[in-house]
Amino acid sequence: MTPKSALLFGASGLVGSELLKLLLNGPEYEKVIIFVRKSLELKHPILEEVVLEFDDLAQYKACFDVNDVFCCLGTTIKKAGTQEAFRKVDVEYPLEIARLAKEMGAEKFLVISSMGANPRSRVFYSRMKGLLEQELKKIGIASLHIFRPSLLLGDRREFRLGESVSATLSKRLPFLFAGPLSKYKPIGGETVAQGMILAAQSGAEGVFIRESHEIEEMR
Repeated sequence: MTPKSALLFGASGLVGSELLKLLLNGPEYEKVIIFVRKSLELKHPILEEVVLEFDDLAQYKACFDVNDVFCCLGTTIKKAGTQEAFRKVDVEYPLEIARLAKEMGAEKFLVISSMGANPRSRVFYSRMKGLLEQELKKIGIASLHIFRPSLLLGDRREFRLGESVSATLSKRLPFLFAGPLSKYKPIGGETVAQGMILAAQSGAEGVFIRESHEIEEMR
């Protein structure tokens, strides 16, 4: 296997932090670049950290000259403050990242969306994720991998009620997510990260959408 280079966005988040561990400690990559707003204060021989404001992405176009680009950006309405601010983080930034990746010749673009993503959904969150997917497909990246996890499990810096409730239910009442409802079972952030790493090693071209239960089956 020829070592590759990777660019990661969202390295401080639940999935992104797990993905960073895998990128740094696995044999697949010889160089890993992360774009962050605040330094992670992390040192590693193959890690390059770029601290920036995401509105200035185009100024760092040279950093997009990598094999694989991983986008784990995401926020909540509560944290963003407004729907406009949410859209910037969850839609506009990822699209700009994908365009720069395409321009610089990245082989793969791997992004986290959400279960239920639909550009025509009445639910704002699902509609924004659906819009992101719709616009990503138009960019024409050779190998586009979209991950649609259910509610995520793992240690977050901020508390999210929905994920906390789902985590409790899945542990105490696992039968609730059996049979036809298994696709709604919460999924670990580490599991999603592992799925992204595996997908990045595929040589297949096209658009690949992986639902939450399919991500679980990738392990």
